[in-house]
Amino acid sequence: MYVRLIFLILRIKKQQTMTREENEERLAYLKNIVLNMPQKPGSYQYYDKRREPGGNPDPSHIIYVGKAKHLKNRVSSYFHKEVDRYKTKVLVSKIQDITYSVVNSEEDALLLENSLIKKYKPKYNVLLKDGKTYPSICVTNEFFPRIFKTRHINKKTGTFFGPYPHISTMYALLDIIKKVYKPRTCRLPLSESAISAGKFSPCLEYHIHNCGAPCIGRQSYEDYQANMAMAKEILKGNTREVSNRIYDLMMKNARLMKFEMAEELKQKYLLLQDFVAKSEVVSHTINDVDVFTITDDDSGRTAFINYLHVRNGTINQSFTYEYRRQLDESDSELLNTAIPEIRERFHSTAKEVIVPFELDWKLKDAAFFIPQRGDKHHLLELSEMNAKQYRFDRLKQTEKLNPEQKSTRLMKELQTKLGMKNLPYQIECFDNSNISGTDAVAGCIVYKAMKPSRKDYRKYNIKTVTGPDDYASMQEVVRRRYSRMKEEGARLPDLIITDGGKGQMDVVREVVEDELHLDIPIAGLAKDDRHRTNELLFGFPPKVIGLDVKGELFRVLTQIQDEVHRFAITFHRDKRSKHQLHSELDDIKGIGPKTRDELLHKFRSVARIKAASEADIAAVIGPAKTAILLEHFNNENNATAADK
Repeated sequence: MYVRLIFLILRIKKQQTMTREENEERLAYLKNIVLNMPQKPGSYQYYDKRREPGGNPDPSHIIYVGKAKHLKNRVSSYFHKEVDRYKTKVLVSKIQDITYSVVNSEEDALLLENSLIKKYKPKYNVLLKDGKTYPSICVTNEFFPRIFKTRHINKKTGTFFGPYPHISTMYALLDIIKKVYKPRTCRLPLSESAISAGKFSPCLEYHIHNCGAPCIGRQSYEDYQANMAMAKEILKGNTREVSNRIYDLMMKNARLMKFEMAEELKQKYLLLQDFVAKSEVVSHTINDVDVFTITDDDSGRTAFINYLHVRNGTINQSFTYEYRRQLDESDSELLNTAIPEIRERFHSTAKEVIVPFELDWKLKDAAFFIPQRGDKHHLLELSEMNAKQYRFDRLKQTEKLNPEQKSTRLMKELQTKLGMKNLPYQIECFDNSNISGTDAVAGCIVYKAMKPSRKDYRKYNIKTVTGPDDYASMQEVVRRRYSRMKEEGARLPDLIITDGGKGQMDVVREVVEDELHLDIPIAGLAKDDRHRTNELLFGFPPKVIGLDVKGELFRVLTQIQDEVHRFAITFHRDKRSKHQLHSELDDIKGIGPKTRDELLHKFRSVARIKAASEADIAAVIGPAKTAILLEHFNNENNATAADK
């Protein structure tokens, strides 16, 4: 048995030695390729399988595509410098072969990288998560084109505009085009010969004035095509230019006294002006501009890149893409990769691209611009707001599917805000309730994972404090609760919250830390003059912790304070009600609640019972209980006489 074990160990060591040798041979092979690479811009490709001698590498084994201004410098950095990122180390360990392509400029390198990534979808490249197909608008290539929405892109069918992530924007465009240019909606195979032969008849759309009936020659081919050309300009975002053309044509017809034509053009002009007024969101001086911003999720693994396109002062595209980081890419690296891809998707030819920070790479036929103020800076803020809103919406969707994720996020946020060592899974909060010191009580509520754990709620009658002393009452309750939990070895809370400010925190700390020697963080929730929660206190001495009053964490903390107040008040009311309903009859042994109720129902009060005759009382509760009752009253009278 021992011989077999030794043999196995030697075999493993031999395999490890071979692996090291193979790795050294692999690195030598790769470094030889790098040494012969040029100092020119281009794209490089990494493979996880080596090509056969004299053959070409298999594109299906490409695991990473990169770009470089200087190929040799960039690729050699993977092998000659200490790589800090763990994921990059993993990538380097997988590389078996390298190829590269030289281009004329860094702009071409950027475009080539983008093209190869889309073609081969390498494992370690940043990948666009695009699991949703948004609709586009199609203008068909037919003799009399149709205009409609679709989710299926086939460029042989016609010209496509979009996609439109905001469906309402797409329907608004279709509606204005339908009202102004009235494209046909039928699927008839219209052709010049078929129309001349009279093969078609007009449909209802013609009779309700939604179509010019080109199927029967009521609308000429030239007029219809002119309308379609104008409709395409609207879909491109040139609404103001189309409106100006219609206005000029309207005035020309008016001068020629063609008033019917002028009136028809006027109606189109008014419709377009109304549409432009509703869609105007930025200065009309901004024309044909792309805007890009980036924001991360909480984990930093996913980035959200928002794209806005502005033409003639109107935002006609707004889209947020989700990118998954594969090698811990920086925001700058992600934008460099995403911008060419997104511009290509939307067929953008904008010469100016607004970005939030300086980028290393340049675009072909376009320039980056970082605005500091004005309308263009407002566009940058608008794009960032859209990206953050998209991130928030995705977070909400995820948390609906996995509610525990929301609880963990809120606990981590509170832990970070307070600088706590442990996650505040169990939170306990205390509150007192009394009226001028009478019927004094306290309540303790427990939240676990940011949710109330009602089975762990506890009620306390104040026993050692006389009069309305909230600080002493709080100390009594805290002392009783945690001394017992300490003796029983029960799980202590991760955080104690007092319903009050610095004073409440100090008295709780005196008991928890000074008397019981427990290490439990203590926070306080203070209220303003209108009895609304307005600040969270923490530390020693207590300091105000900055919280977003509209955020979820602040809302949960407010709920905790409201809940402990409700719990203590309800307990106090119940106790006070029982005290007010207490009767002298309740203290007589042998007289139960049923007998008490029968007596009070008959005689209305204890005084009348005492004044009643023995026979009247016996008629209600019987002679045995009457004897007990009268004996109690006689003893009471004797005790009173003795006191006098």
